[in-house]
Amino acid sequence: MAFEGLSEKLSNAFKKLRNKGKLSEGDVKEAMREVRLALLEADVNFKVAKSFTNKVTERAIGQDVMESLTPAQMVVKIVNEELTNLMGGEGARIEFASKPPTVIMLCGLQGSGKTTHAAKLALMLKKQNRRPMLVACDIYRPAAIDQLKVVGGKAGVPVFEKGTQNPVKTAKEAIRHAKDYGNDVVILDTAGRLHIDEVLMNELKEVKAEVNPNEILLVIDSMTGQDAVNVAKSFNELLDITGVILTKLDGDTRGGAALSVKEVTGRPIKFAGTGEKLEDIEVFHPDRMASRILGMGDVLTLIEDAQSKIDQKKAEEAAQKMLNNKFDFNDLNDQFEQIKKMGPLKGILSKIPGMGKQLDNIDIDDRQIDWVQAIILSMTPAERQKPSLLNPSRKKRIAAGSGRSVEEVNRLCKQLEQMQKMMKQFNSRGKKGKKKKMMRGLPGLGGMPMGGMPPMDGMPPFK
Repeated sequence: MAFEGLSEKLSNAFKKLRNKGKLSEGDVKEAMREVRLALLEADVNFKVAKSFTNKVTERAIGQDVMESLTPAQMVVKIVNEELTNLMGGEGARIEFASKPPTVIMLCGLQGSGKTTHAAKLALMLKKQNRRPMLVACDIYRPAAIDQLKVVGGKAGVPVFEKGTQNPVKTAKEAIRHAKDYGNDVVILDTAGRLHIDEVLMNELKEVKAEVNPNEILLVIDSMTGQDAVNVAKSFNELLDITGVILTKLDGDTRGGAALSVKEVTGRPIKFAGTGEKLEDIEVFHPDRMASRILGMGDVLTLIEDAQSKIDQKKAEEAAQKMLNNKFDFNDLNDQFEQIKKMGPLKGILSKIPGMGKQLDNIDIDDRQIDWVQAIILSMTPAERQKPSLLNPSRKKRIAAGSGRSVEEVNRLCKQLEQMQKMMKQFNSRGKKGKKKKMMRGLPGLGGMPMGGMPPMDGMPPFK
């Protein structure tokens, strides 16, 4: 995941400060040297790293911090605030036109993910009750138009294309088409090159001059590190972009682009691609990202993910069954399906405050959910509904059918039984209204046995 290395190094630097009862100016400067090295190793622009640590140092050696009862915590607070400012302060949104359609022009180098993120953005806007339309303006890359049609079809969004017709003419016709057919957002998927050249930029300038887009969003691959910032700077100087979409933020990336792009270009990161699925795009919130980097979690994004990706009706039903002690293997399987929609388990858990450091020592394999589901789906409908039917011979059959061991089947049965006992005890205390409120704290996670997932292949259960 992005920022893992940076988070660990920052955590180590602050740990040294926490071990000191009172901080001296030398302590702060030594910690900031480590922070600067951590930023440089994360591929943050040198000037940005230097400016950042200078600002933190200046604030951290102030009288209020030095005389504070918890100076180390004050330094972390300052770093959190400065990280947030570095990435743009507040989250930036799309500026919609007062008179539809809103025209969004995506640009970037070839291979940065423009076409896929055009569809991701369209799907996100569609979920917000808008009527987006994708426009194929890349007539050079083989199968670019076909790819846009495929991802547009998956997103359920119409695609406007005119084959190899001049992209400027296609963009102009697309806007007329959108007005006639009620599409209030037009997303232009423009051509890219392997490098910035005059031909590419001239074409993009012509498209911009002809359609006057409300937003020019640059799509850059965060895994290219410092090169991504250089690309952003060049595009901004030539096109005056309005924002950035940072892709592959879920990958094994050092994250320097996210920390540098706003400072270098003056343009905010508006969206971040966090996975391969069309749903894997989120609004970029600098304050939440700063919290993630510092290992403080990101509960707001976790809740938003749950609300957008989880079936609320099923979540309510599962919570009600747990309250009534009727939760069975069918419900458990449904809950696993809901959780899988939210992405990798490590990504989900990393957004919970205090979990970041603990995850370093746990090897989380998402196949565990598949293994548990294989066991459940190897049961008959009657067995799923009534676990008490599971005698030794049935368990042996289920183990053979799922390709897992009898011990794993026993462990899963035991943990469901423990969940039911826990809920029975819970039901015997407190008031029902209060319990229901507690169960709804995080939609869809009410029935998820995060504390009781079977420890497969020697892995300890989550705690």
